Amino acid sequence: MAASRSPAVRRRRLSVELRRLRGSRTGGQVSSALRWSPSKVSRFEQGRDSLPLDEVEKLLDFYGVSGSERDSLLSLARDAQERGWWEDYAVALPEEYQEFIGLEAEAASEVQWQAEIIPGLLQTEEYARKLYAGFQRVVPTLTPAIIDQRVTVRMIRQQRLTRDPPLEHHVVIDESVLLRNIGGREVMHAQLLRLAEDADLPNVKLQVLPLSKDVSLSFSSFVIFHFGPGPTGKTGALGDVASTEGVKSEFYVEDEPATHLYRLVFQALAEAALSPSESQNLIRQTAERIWRPAVALIVTHVRKA
Repeated sequence: MAASRSPAVRRRRLSVELRRLRGSRTGGQVSSALRWSPSKVSRFEQGRDSLPLDEVEKLLDFYGVSGSERDSLLSLARDAQERGWWEDYAVALPEEYQEFIGLEAEAASEVQWQAEIIPGLLQTEEYARKLYAGFQRVVPTLTPAIIDQRVTVRMIRQQRLTRDPPLEHHVVIDESVLLRNIGGREVMHAQLLRLAEDADLPNVKLQVLPLSKDVSLSFSSFVIFHFGPGPTGKTGALGDVASTEGVKSEFYVEDEPATHLYRLVFQALAEAALSPSESQNLIRQTAERIWRPAVALIVTHVRKA
């Protein structure tokens, strides 16, 4: 089972704690006291660089941090220097995708609006492979070896739904996703049955926005990650991160007003969508009505005859 620790997220958490500890002091005061450059303090507080453990200890000494709070922050600093499991596949993964996996690895919950494809955490291996194969026809540099590794990574990511504690995953899918042919009848039939099965997981809430619904809502797909409390129990918990996917890269939004706007949009989409039970029924009905494999149709016809 893949570990949940994300070095990038741990750096973010540590940077939040360091900004809290600095309080009313200026970055210049801290850099002068420790004989560091102001840019070094800034990089550490923005989570751009990992802090060597002895440097973290110097900061904690200067801020007068001791006891359990000090132990928690030093543990956080150690975790920030570890490797994420996805780094073993770094040659096949764009940096933006690695950042996405790191955020997902440590998020407590995730809400997602998906208007184009089945969400990655709910895809079958064959569906994922057909998606990458389609992309390969447009981007020839995506070799078969890279596709194999990316499919493997996607399957490992799905452990977030069953690992303890499991990721709380609320998804709203446009009905068009259920109708879009990715890989043919067998692939789509198996994918939709898998989707309906995953909807039974206690930590998964799955809704479908029907095409027949009279709504004036049109938004590109996005994900919002929410993180649990920080390690010290103090103020300054890590804020939400919203992610949207473009043709070439991921785009991340972290300021509170913007992520709040994404949440309002998601809430509106969820309110317009079918209930989880109605969505699950529609998914199963679509699987049988649209995607039932031709062989099964022929066998059924012969038996009836």
